[in-house]
Amino acid sequence: MTQDASHQPYGTPEVPRVAVRGEAHLEVDPEIARIGITVSARGTDRRTALQDLTRRNTAALDLVKSYGNAVEKVETGTFSINPELTRHGRAERVRAYHGRVHITAELSDFTALGELTTRLADLELTSIDGPWWALRPTSPAHGEARRQAVLEAVQRAREYASALGANLAALVELADLGAEDAGPLSRSAGGAMRTMAFSATEESAAPPLDLEPQRQTVHAQVNARFTMTPPQL
Repeated sequence: MTQDASHQPYGTPEVPRVAVRGEAHLEVDPEIARIGITVSARGTDRRTALQDLTRRNTAALDLVKSYGNAVEKVETGTFSINPELTRHGRAERVRAYHGRVHITAELSDFTALGELTTRLADLELTSIDGPWWALRPTSPAHGEARRQAVLEAVQRAREYASALGANLAALVELADLGAEDAGPLSRSAGGAMRTMAFSATEESAAPPLDLEPQRQTVHAQVNARFTMTPPQL
């Protein structure tokens, strides 16, 4: 008993198959920007260091949250307080305590981004890293890239069939190889992010930074298999 040609792993002379790959590459504006905030403190005793760190952490969080809906997410990451040891004779003693808190803020309003980073950098013993530009996982750009990849696969298959004097008959398989953002929310290389660093100063408030959003590249790839009519060889 023979199987239908459409269920065979390979084509037949009567029902040949064509396999193609469709790809799409889109460049779109970013939707979110993420900045890293590091608040530091130093004291001769642990309690003083903790009090200063708590005060500065609260000031940084209050400033970020004062921007309301422009800030989509605020997260506190690692916290540390470590003694700095120094040699005193044959023994060691604690010279000072160093504390740090890392905060991450995610913004969708890029107009507020430049002002916020400048104001944060003006806070005492506070440093800023970023911004890192990205798309949301639910961005329509991902779907558009996948759609274009499928259209390219169909067009390629149609051109191959036409070169043989045949026509596409049916779609047998469509395998999604993934549509991924080349500008993830990470610090990896590849030109998908822009990095800046700021340090707190004792000068008067600086004007807001002019941060130009970096366009993001979205990729999509699919493998497609079609059956076609017998070629005219």
